[in-house]
Amino acid sequence: MARASARHILVDSEEKCLSLKQEIEDGKDFAEVAKAHSSCPSGRQGGDLGSFGPGQMVPEFDKVVFSAELNEVQGPVKTQFGYHLLEVTERT
Repeated sequence: MARASARHILVDSEEKCLSLKQEIEDGKDFAEVAKAHSSCPSGRQGGDLGSFGPGQMVPEFDKVVFSAELNEVQGPVKTQFGYHLLEVTERT
């Protein structure tokens, strides 16, 4: 079965998500941005979600995690929780 490791940043608006994505693209560290801005408890670990398989996350999240390029910031991805920036760090 496929497995992926990813990290994310969760915020409450698309505008905030886009702003943070730009900060990361301009050189800010993903983990530091997650610690400072993510509303998910994973933010304390730099947004690290660990390893998981298909179906363990919401469908919108899964779709990106199991298809996106590795180590590229994806998003905004809208889910019932808010807006996410995602970075897939590993996939098997």
